[in-house]
Amino acid sequence: MVPRYGTSIGRVVRMLEEVSELIGIQVYTNKGTFLGNVSNVILDIEDRKLESLFITDTNPLLVEDSRNVAVPYRWVSSVGDIILLRFFPKRVSIRKASPPPQAPPEDFEVVE
Repeated sequence: MVPRYGTSIGRVVRMLEEVSELIGIQVYTNKGTFLGNVSNVILDIEDRKLESLFITDTNPLLVEDSRNVAVPYRWVSSVGDIILLRFFPKRVSIRKASPPPQAPPEDFEVVE
């Protein structure tokens, strides 16, 4: 039973209880491919909405190096014993960072 602290606090407590039930649920793509497990959630407390699901133990066929990913909640199609996504990219790849620009040689002179 949720304690009644006040209208807004009671709503937040209920929201947190409901969201905590998502932890550990398996996530599947719309093609039925296992993506990973929900390990955390990202909430927008001000707007009282669930922003993203943080997925760990990801499928290496879908996510390069089995990295953890945050899936926007708007991609979720249904929630029950599993979470089914309406959208997920074919493959998530890691972008390689561009190398930092090299400093000019010491004998380099700027002419203005």
